Amino acid sequence: MATIRHGEHVQPRSKMIKLSDSNVKSLVMAKSIKENTMRINSVNFSNDGMHMITSSDDDSIFLFDMQSGQKKKNVNSKKYGVSLIRFSHNISNAVHCSTKVDDTIRYLSLHDNKYLRYFPGHSKKVVCLCMSPVDDVFLSSSLDKTIRLWDLRSQNCQGLMSVGAKPVAAFDPEGLIFAAGVTNKEVKLYDLRSFDKYSGSVKMH
Repeated sequence: MATIRHGEHVQPRSKMIKLSDSNVKSLVMAKSIKENTMRINSVNFSNDGMHMITSSDDDSIFLFDMQSGQKKKNVNSKKYGVSLIRFSHNISNAVHCSTKVDDTIRYLSLHDNKYLRYFPGHSKKVVCLCMSPVDDVFLSSSLDKTIRLWDLRSQNCQGLMSVGAKPVAAFDPEGLIFAAGVTNKEVKLYDLRSFDKYSGSVKMH
């Protein structure tokens, strides 16, 4: 079990900018985008950083080109609602959670605004959605106190973990380990190759 105590330094893999009051205050807004009539509930960037996608409580989805800052596409999900939108590894497709009808996760073609696949299973609101950085696998966690593993190529759940509390989850950069936060003091680590096998934890003090 690995423990990181407050104040300890974790060596980054690459050069990073250290945030401070002075450099945060020096940040200047480059562009303001005002397309929605209600709250924007999710923002996600493509892997290469060239595109951004947003979802809103007004049931709209916007796709933006980050080089020009211009809107490329607008589609709507009036029937199901939309939140926690995430690009797949193809910027023409995205996966998102529902805010209406039920708690099914939906796989959407942005090109023609058609759903490619549905992922039923969660019985309560989905609170976290995370794409694997390396393939078509993704994780979801829900107020039903479960974490589910999915593959975009199949509507069937590939793995199910009951955690006994509201969870959050995320992949590591290699897509081999995922972290599950199930309490406010501990993050548990799991090997994706044995989905429900506990690998270790990081305790926060």
